[in-house]
Amino acid sequence: MISGLVQLFLWQGLGELLSKFFLPSIPGPVLGLLLLLVFLCVRGQVNADLNGVADAFRQHLGLLFVPASVGVVLFLPDLKTHALAVSTALIVSVILTIGVTAVVLKVCWYVSLKRHKGHRHD
Repeated sequence: MISGLVQLFLWQGLGELLSKFFLPSIPGPVLGLLLLLVFLCVRGQVNADLNGVADAFRQHLGLLFVPASVGVVLFLPDLKTHALAVSTALIVSVILTIGVTAVVLKVCWYVSLKRHKGHRHD
């Protein structure tokens, strides 16, 4: 578990460095996750330690919604005032997220397919 957390922190740190010196408009953790994604796509598998940490985070993912829920209740009057803008932003971001996820999965699938085709010895 500790090894998996260290791996995540190293990727985040690398993303922070990249953000600080080369791409200041993109947050470091986002760059770190993108680098981790590229690394895992190239590698083709997730090691056991990283998989254990991911499973632990996935099991407790619901806890991340508590602060968001509190924020919604706290700022409900503001949300009512700007309902159209908030709704539009949410709808556009969901559509973009689904599109980007589809493209990333297609690229990973293509890379995986090319890798498996290259390893065949018929």
